Amino acid sequence: MLKKTLTLLACFLFGLGLLALKKPQPVKTVIIDAGHGVMAGGGYNGARGSYSYEDDICYAIAKKLVAQIKRDHPEIRIVETRPTRNITDLRERANIANREKGDLFISIHVNAMDPIRHREQVGTETEVYYTGKGKKRKKHTRKVPVYRTYTTPHPAKGTQTYIWGVNKAGQKEVAVRENAQMYSDATNGDSSNIVDVDSPEFMARAAVQTKQFWVRSAHLADFVEAEFGKVGRVSQGSYQRQVGIWVLQATAMPSVLVETGFITNKEEEDYLNSESGQQEVAECISRALGNYMEWVDKNGNRKGTTSILGTTGASAAAFLEQIEKQEQAARHGR
Repeated sequence: MLKKTLTLLACFLFGLGLLALKKPQPVKTVIIDAGHGVMAGGGYNGARGSYSYEDDICYAIAKKLVAQIKRDHPEIRIVETRPTRNITDLRERANIANREKGDLFISIHVNAMDPIRHREQVGTETEVYYTGKGKKRKKHTRKVPVYRTYTTPHPAKGTQTYIWGVNKAGQKEVAVRENAQMYSDATNGDSSNIVDVDSPEFMARAAVQTKQFWVRSAHLADFVEAEFGKVGRVSQGSYQRQVGIWVLQATAMPSVLVETGFITNKEEEDYLNSESGQQEVAECISRALGNYMEWVDKNGNRKGTTSILGTTGASAAAFLEQIEKQEQAARHGR
């Protein structure tokens, strides 16, 4: 669907010549999203460990992350989507991020796995059965095995950082278009700069901006996992989430979801509930943010980002080929 849209837009741009994106803005505002939260009735919404809840861990790590970013990057403005222990509606989280004109969206979560189910024979018992009918019916007995079933905690451990899957790019593009007015000067009373979101030029720009956000999200995810690895955590790597994570698709900015560990692994549950563990997670993410900002500053529109760099007479096919090559490089090379 996205490729078809790009094809139509490229045909329109065929006779327009150069259409350039503005130079990417520096990271000014970071949105910190503490996953889940305590519901109105007092119940918990997230995963449960042997003695703790994801909701509380996410909140504690998010608070430490906010404090750490303020120390490491005092120039950055931070907005929390869940500033208290109470849950924030999923749509409101995205609305907050877009309304506050975030440059990055970082969602904090805790992973979980179902227990492993086991079945073993614990003995035998006598079973009665019959054969034949009428006068020929006979009673028999035989020994049959007796089993018990039980579960043990899943041993999975480590961190994972997710970005939205490329199959969800269309939804991300919608978020970029729908929130365009928030990023225009019209919000400051300058009606001359109102964005025409229905213009072919803007639709092309939104499509390319979406790809740029995907590449930047992928780099941030890699930086986060690299920092976890440096402190000895088991990093399971960064992934595209093919099953949609709604807030990642609904925010008009680069966005990642950080799974900080497995609450269903006793060792990691203890780590995630400890002051030192929570602080270490916060420091890793803050350092990754610093690495990301350095990467953006060095690369700008040149490496890992997408721009429309056509010339008068450039073909629609060449335009699409450029986009496809950059997308493949982002997926495989980064």
